Amino acid sequence: MFSQQGRGYDMAITQFSPEGRLFQVEYAIEAVRRGTTAIVCTNKHSVVFAVEKKSLELQEVLGSEKIFKIDNHIGVAIAGLTADARVLVDRARVQAQVNLLNYDEKISVKDSTLNICEYLQMFTQNAGVRPFGVSLLIAGIDSDGSTSLYLTDPSGAMWGYKAFAIGSGASEARAYLEENYKEDMSDEELKLLPLKTLKELMGENLTSHTCDVTYILKDDVKFKLLSVEEKEELLSML
Repeated sequence: MFSQQGRGYDMAITQFSPEGRLFQVEYAIEAVRRGTTAIVCTNKHSVVFAVEKKSLELQEVLGSEKIFKIDNHIGVAIAGLTADARVLVDRARVQAQVNLLNYDEKISVKDSTLNICEYLQMFTQNAGVRPFGVSLLIAGIDSDGSTSLYLTDPSGAMWGYKAFAIGSGASEARAYLEENYKEDMSDEELKLLPLKTLKELMGENLTSHTCDVTYILKDDVKFKLLSVEEKEELLSML
């Protein structure tokens, strides 16, 4: 009568299994685990994003973004369904501008993350919808100059980190980060750490065309997506 996987408890988002599980949320988390790897590292002053890109020979770059800008001081790296991420990012962008208009100050990284998490959680308790199949690494520099990095998952939960990885290669990437991350590392070391982590996962497949890298540095606090030439220069230093 019931399916083997959820025994029928995965037919509705609002129905808990006897073990207290929401299977549709777990399915959304599985979509994240199968996504491309995304890594974000911070030190006390700056933030660096690096993501793995997968594309076919004849595929245009349009539509394959894995790093998004929320505001000049906040960026997002994703793993999972890009279309779902785009909805959440657009919402976060609007909220950032609303905060600026209402309070005449830029939204903090934590408040931006909380707004997204509240929206995510709504899609775990209403019939006729499904959870977002994406996790976000939201990071940036607040108005006091401090950096923050938060992870969201499809349930609407959030966690804070200094460096983290999500996606298909997350376990290996996290192990590498735990061994090599230092809280007092310089900006130059920080720029290389996410790429070194990707190098461990991708080997010779890591090129300027198979990754994207973004900085938010203390010098100008501006979201900067690196060009192909800039990525090649970084990769030559590995």
